[in-house]
Amino acid sequence: LGLEVGINYGQIANNLPSPARVSYLLRSLNISRVKLYDADPNVLLAFANTNVEFIIGLGNEYLQNMTDPIKAQNWIQQRVQPYLTRTKITCITVGNEVYKTYDHQLWSNLLPAMQTVYNTLVNLGLDKQVTVTTAHSLDILSVSFPPSVGAFRQDLGEYLHGILNFHAQVKSPFLINAYPYFAYKDKPNEVPLNYVLFQPNQGTMDPNTNLKYDNMLFAQIDAVYSAIKAMGHTDIEVRISETGWPSRGDENEVGATPENAGLYNGNLLRRIEEKQGTPAKPNVPIDIYVFALFNENQKPGPTSERNYGLFYPDGTPVYNIGVQGYLPELIYSSATTNNGFSICSLLVLAIAYLISS
Repeated sequence: LGLEVGINYGQIANNLPSPARVSYLLRSLNISRVKLYDADPNVLLAFANTNVEFIIGLGNEYLQNMTDPIKAQNWIQQRVQPYLTRTKITCITVGNEVYKTYDHQLWSNLLPAMQTVYNTLVNLGLDKQVTVTTAHSLDILSVSFPPSVGAFRQDLGEYLHGILNFHAQVKSPFLINAYPYFAYKDKPNEVPLNYVLFQPNQGTMDPNTNLKYDNMLFAQIDAVYSAIKAMGHTDIEVRISETGWPSRGDENEVGATPENAGLYNGNLLRRIEEKQGTPAKPNVPIDIYVFALFNENQKPGPTSERNYGLFYPDGTPVYNIGVQGYLPELIYSSATTNNGFSICSLLVLAIAYLISS
């Protein structure tokens, strides 16, 4: 697992290891980019002086407040600024999948909230180190195939137009949460499993460009690029803020197995390591945050929602994708060994060795 992939660190669970232990786990995996859904101070402190880069999130419930410059400044001064000296915070996502909510008040608040947060960063002299964006679900597209005719939903046109202008102006990436799993689950008889899992397959051809696609994720990314271009922008980078595959699901959740999850994430990691671009953007390596670090036992919804993790909360891998991390044991005893070393100091030595090796 190289330094190229990011990970989503969700925390909707009551059995997760402490952020300090997670910090060791991620460094033992060589993962240096993490996306949070909030600005949890415990996490930001646990990763101080580690060189791990963070995307932090402002939940949808904050959008109304963030349109107010005073509230936005208070939030950044309390939740961001104190940690910046030691923890690398490079991006704030304002809202998550806002257009999935059908809450038109949220829709209207999204761009003003992004602008206010950005302007606050400018005023505090932080805009060069922290960028501002939001993450969208893939259903903002009305057309996704063939990729060359990708288009945004008409009811979102006026909103996305402003958001794209914002991205072009502040040079921040357009984030999309893309899950080929959903397409397969909904139409398992029509969508070839090998095509969504990056396994060898005959692929599909875009008749307008003659570009060949051997996996659905890359086709989805290029469809987003086409939709952005159709709105007059060619200067905005698309990044994948979430993608993954569940290892378990309900009876009607076809394909949610450890084998498929291992193939999806393992094959995806290989593509990232090879610095692959999409057929339409072959020279732009895909930028991806995998969902998610841990299974989260308190997430609502179908069984799959609680089973996207690469790891169980005890640090063991859910399936093998060729990476072994190390989650330090919790040791409460200060018992000494025969030569006078305490077990705790041996543990610290072990951790130091793992981090340096």
